[in-house]
Formats: sequence, structure tokens, C-alpha cells
Amino acid sequence: MTRKAITLLPEILRNQIAAGEVVERPASVLKELVENSLDAGAARVDVTLEGGGVARMVVQDDGAGIPPAELSLAVTRHATSKLASVSELFSVTSYGFRGEALPSIASVSHLTLTSRVQDEPEAARLDVECGAVLSEGPAALAAGTRVEMRRLFASTPARLKFLRTEATEAKRCQEVLMRMALARPDVAFSLTLGGREVFRLPGGQTLQARLSQFWPPAVLEGLVEFSREHGELRARGMAGRPSHAQNRPDRMLFYVNGRPVQDRLLARAARDSYKGRILSGEHPQVVLFLDLPPEEVDVNVHPAKQEVRFRDEGAVFALVRLALAPAAGADALAEQSASYSSSIRSGGSYGSQAWTPPPSGAAAGSSADRAESRGAAPLGDKPGMLRGWQAFSNPERERVVPLPLAPRQRSPEPTSSPGLAPGPGPAHLSAGPEPRPLSQGGLEYLGQIADTYLVLRQGGGKLVLVDQHAAHERVILENMRRARSGGDSQPLALPLELTLHPSEAARAQELWDELRSCGFLLEMSGAGKLSVRGVPPSLPAGKAAEFLRDALADRTGGLAELWTMLSCKSAIKAGQPLAVDEALSLLEVWLDTPDRDFCPHGRPVAVAFGAADLERLFKRK
Repeated sequence: MTRKAITLLPEILRNQIAAGEVVERPASVLKELVENSLDAGAARVDVTLEGGGVARMVVQDDGAGIPPAELSLAVTRHATSKLASVSELFSVTSYGFRGEALPSIASVSHLTLTSRVQDEPEAARLDVECGAVLSEGPAALAAGTRVEMRRLFASTPARLKFLRTEATEAKRCQEVLMRMALARPDVAFSLTLGGREVFRLPGGQTLQARLSQFWPPAVLEGLVEFSREHGELRARGMAGRPSHAQNRPDRMLFYVNGRPVQDRLLARAARDSYKGRILSGEHPQVVLFLDLPPEEVDVNVHPAKQEVRFRDEGAVFALVRLALAPAAGADALAEQSASYSSSIRSGGSYGSQAWTPPPSGAAAGSSADRAESRGAAPLGDKPGMLRGWQAFSNPERERVVPLPLAPRQRSPEPTSSPGLAPGPGPAHLSAGPEPRPLSQGGLEYLGQIADTYLVLRQGGGKLVLVDQHAAHERVILENMRRARSGGDSQPLALPLELTLHPSEAARAQELWDELRSCGFLLEMSGAGKLSVRGVPPSLPAGKAAEFLRDALADRTGGLAELWTMLSCKSAIKAGQPLAVDEALSLLEVWLDTPDRDFCPHGRPVAVAFGAADLERLFKRK
């Protein structure tokens, strides 16, 4: 290989290399341009996109503007008005500071920069084609700056192959602008996409009012405000309650000194605040603003400026957890449950094992053999985690109920003994039904406890508890799977009329075919009006509106999860008393249901306690 001499790279090549880090797609271009507008003190930012931002992008503001003599410097690499010394680099208060955005964008597109300072009599204009200045001169523009970019990646067509569809790129641009708009509710924003105005936000809004422009009402109703300070650190914003958690993680937004960031530390602190209060795979809604002295955070980590580093990570982590505790519903009982679950995960001896009913007519074997025969992995510590969650969500006073079995009659005994206080008499116990055998597995039904769990006895000395809601969920879901492909529908005498948020209307279009296969007969009557003329036969008309609201608010994803949610809403609830015949009927159907070991959400339907488990619970071993 022939050695080449070391030379200085041409300016255009250096800018295109930098563009590979700064300009990834149209959304990253939009982020840089809007940040420049905000740094210029703009009170209004208007964005226009065509072709997903690839064909044309215009960002116009009413900020301070750029003097004519500085326009050419604006597209020169490492030229900026936001930094002047090394000390300022470690106490950055502006969005941009590198001086790389405009020259990087200009090197891979056709860029027209027009600006006017308020004191200047006229505006000035600069045209740049793939890094080369074509022309400059006077122009007409009100105070502020207008940046127009055309034909992104015109000089690097290979980069175009890595972009997604026009609709996908436009959606990412919309999400970037949404995040910037939430960071600055005092600034007015507008977005026009393909000649259609998507939104127009007035300045001076509250955070909740601005969120209402982007998130559906079903999500907003679960949000609560939070604020917590510790020294010079402050965490504030809005977060959702555990009952409103969803299966999409993109509604966890974090800001550091007003800058949108993607930080693992903040995400982990937020998730830990909700640990034990939401199911695995669910995510809370969080809009978190962290304010701290600029010298306590390093924003010079990556050219895209989306990553930060904290000087005191422990203090930030603790503050975020404490700030989110009220929204997450944390209290002393919750902390006790969380520590109990931790002891289970770390190898505590108080966890029971998941129970798999034996096949009909088969001899009783070990639980491991039964799990292996059904292809199921041992559940491990999940029942312990489940009991920790139940201990949190159901206070002790609600869970103490009479035993379902009457005690054996005994001869009278003295009312007290030395060293023993008198205990409760038989009046505190209620008589239960006689044991009723089931058709398979050598099981006997003993009764119901806490109006939630069905108590069974299995040959070999095992006690089995079945969660009636989870069992009924599984039964309903399997019935729906067998019948859903036909799209059968139950017509409504009076159609349901729903007024949709723009985001809900867009989601309805995406789910239209899936909802039709479920049995919904829908019509869009006017802007934002949805008419429901038919519902699935298994869904009562009274629950149809609630179900659709959940689906259109993105609380579910895909047809399978739609049916999972429907089975959950249709199943009998915890705390609902069942007659003996009702319990027996549910158990018999459940024993014949495929995948009966777990509910559609992944929770165990039944747990079993053998003699060894009971001995550990009573510390006999």
C-alpha cells in the first residue's frame, strides 16, 4: 500500500463528515433549527414541511435575527455567538453551542438563510448549495430569521437510502417539535405538513394545556403534577398514576434545564418509582423537568446534544424518585411490599411455586415434571412479586376475611391459660360448603376466600389457590380467539357518537380494519366524529365507548392486545362473591382451556402450597 501524505481536509469534506453526526434525518435538522430560534429569543416559531422534510423544510421565527455581516459566518463551522471561553463550555445555558448545525445542514442540502435584525432597514439573504455559497444580498422579511432547506442529502444520495417513508419521517419531525413545544410552553408554535396545518399552539400556555394538544384525554385524566426540591436541584412536571400505565414507552419525556434529553439514569429512576405498582411491560407517562446549576451537568457529550452527564448522579437519582413518589402512589405500605418482593427475588424462602393442573386421568407428579410436560419454564419468584403487589393494592383491613371452612367442634376449654391471652372464638369463623370434587386432576373445591380466590385441595396434600379474575380472563380470551375471525357484530338500535381528539382520530384510521374484524361497525361522520353502529356480541353496549377510548388512546397495541383488554373488562372482578355452582362451572371450563396456567397479561392463574412450602412458612424448616 502506497503511503499518502498527511493533509488538511477540505472545508466542504469536513462539514459533510460532521453532518454524519449532526444531520441523521429531517427530524435532527428540525431540532437544530428550532433550537437556534429559541436561542435567538423567539416568541413564535412556524414550521413547514414537504415530502416528510426531505423535499422542503422552512423554520421561521421572530427572534433577534442575524446581522448581514455575520450571515456567511453562520454557515462556517465552529462559528457561534453562544460561547466565547472554556469556562462557558462547562456552564452552557443555551440549546446550541457547537457551531456545527448550519454548516452541516448546508453541506448536504440547498439552504437559504434570510434574516433581519430589528434595527436594520432591510433583511439579508444567503444561498448555499451543498456547502458552496451561491449568492447573497438584500431580501424582504419582517424581524427574525427564516431558514429554508431543500433537497436534503442532495450531495450524498447514499444517505437517502437509510431514510424511512415520507410518513414516518414526517411523524418523527412532529414528535421532535412536540418535545420542543413542551419544553417552552411560553413560545407559540405551528406545524404545517404538506399544505395542511397540523397544529397551532398559542404562547403562554400551561404544561397541562399544551399536553392536551398532543395526548388524548384518557391519558391526561391520569396525570398529576409533582415538584420536589433539594438544595439547588429541582424536579417538576406531570406524571401518570399506576392505573393509567400503558404499553408504550414514548410518553416518558425528560428535560434537563429545558433541554430534551434521552438519559438512562432519569429513565431508571422513573421506572424504579413505579416498581411493584405496574405490570411488566407497562410504562408510566412522565414529563419530567430537572433544573440544576449549569456547572452540575455536562451537555458536551455527543454532537446531537441529547445525552448529558451529571456531576452527582446519586443526588439526581434520589430526587427524581422522591419527586415521582406521590404520582406513583408510594407510601409506607408500598415500600414494605417492595422490600418484601426484593427479599423474594434475592432468594427468600417465603415464595410459593406456580402450579400447573395435572392432565386429566394422569397420576400426580412433581410440579417440575408437570411444567416440563407443558413446555413451561418454572415461574420462580413471580408469585412472591405478585403477593407483594397485592399487599400494596389491597390494604390489610380489606384482606382479613372469615375462613371459608368451619372448625371442627371441640369440647369446651378454659377461657384463659397462664401466659396466653384469650383468642377469638368460633363466632369469628363462617361455615363453608362441603368439599365438591372436580372432574379432573383429583381436585376438590373447598370455597372462596377474600371474594377473589378459589380454594382447592389436591390429592397428595396440596393447597391450591385460583385467582377467579385471571381464570375467567383466560377462558374469555380463548372463546374470543375461536370466534373473532368472522367479524360478527351486534347492531345497536341507537348508534354511539364519540368526539375524537386528533390523535385519537389518527389512531382510529390505523386500527380501522382490526376493529372491524373484532366486530365494531364504525363510520366517520365529519371531522373528529366517530359513529359506532355495531359492537362485538361479547361486549355490552355500555362498555363499548370505554373500550374504544382505551384503544384509541394507545393503551393497547395490535389486535391481540385489543382482545386481551376486552377479556379483562368482561371477566368477573376481584372481590365478587361466587355461588358454589358458579365457582364450579368456572373451574371446570378453565381446566379445559389451553394455556390455562397464566392470564393474558402473564400473571399466574393458580399457585400451590405443598407440605414443604407450609413448613417453610411456619418456619418448621
